[in-house]
Amino acid sequence: MDAIVIQLLPHVLAATAYAALGFHFWNTRWREAAGAAVVPLSMQPWERAAIGLVLVVHAFALHAPLFGGEGMHFSFSLALSLILWLAVLIYGLESFRSRMDGLQPLVLPLAALCTVLPAFFRQTHLIAHADATGFKLHFLAAMLAYSLFTLAALHAVFMSIAEQALHRRTLSRRLASLPPLLSMESLLFHMLRIGFALLTLTLASGIFFSEAIFGKAIPFDHKRVFAFLSWGIFAALLIGRHAWGWRGRKALYWTLAGFLSLLLAYVGTRFAFEVVFGRI
Repeated sequence: MDAIVIQLLPHVLAATAYAALGFHFWNTRWREAAGAAVVPLSMQPWERAAIGLVLVVHAFALHAPLFGGEGMHFSFSLALSLILWLAVLIYGLESFRSRMDGLQPLVLPLAALCTVLPAFFRQTHLIAHADATGFKLHFLAAMLAYSLFTLAALHAVFMSIAEQALHRRTLSRRLASLPPLLSMESLLFHMLRIGFALLTLTLASGIFFSEAIFGKAIPFDHKRVFAFLSWGIFAALLIGRHAWGWRGRKALYWTLAGFLSLLLAYVGTRFAFEVVFGRI
């Protein structure tokens, strides 16, 4: 029992800290208060340091279930937790270039929710051939791609909210804390391009490992169907952006469709197996 508590403690601590920081950013960037100035508030050094510290605790929490014991273990809850860890990390690094603190009240609560999931859904499965260096690179590319598309989906939603607020000509602390709409759009497609390149690398390396390790073509199951569907959606979006200047709601819908397909490619299928059907 003591060993279980010690193992779960970092998850709970990280989730609690994420939630507290999310409330702090909501209170200082979003909450409307009488007499409060409607001006953007820059990210403070202590806020960056606090997020960095929580990321370290979160990484420690992920290391034991992922790499503890023999081989590499994984599950849908660890996948979500790892994706949000990378999302918060990338998001924090991007905040050095752009004013991103106004998006923290959404990202941090999501991170809190996903961080605590492994404490409730502890069933994992052993990943075969995870000791190969090439496979680890394949796994890293996949997780980076998922994280970038997670951020892209969040950005697309906030772009839609900001655009609607601008059309209503309403000025609020929430709107003032967001980056300029054009900057958000530029960042959205920058993340989509990098994420698409990583997703392409993930799918290509997956085919290579299937041939090299198993001696046969990649199996055509639900996971691959959703992965390739997501790749096609993002490819169409980037082509539409380049050829016809897609933006606004059209970019939002295509981004969310691609993200949901990618989420179902692994997290959704693992959730069905582990939680709905009770299988590993």
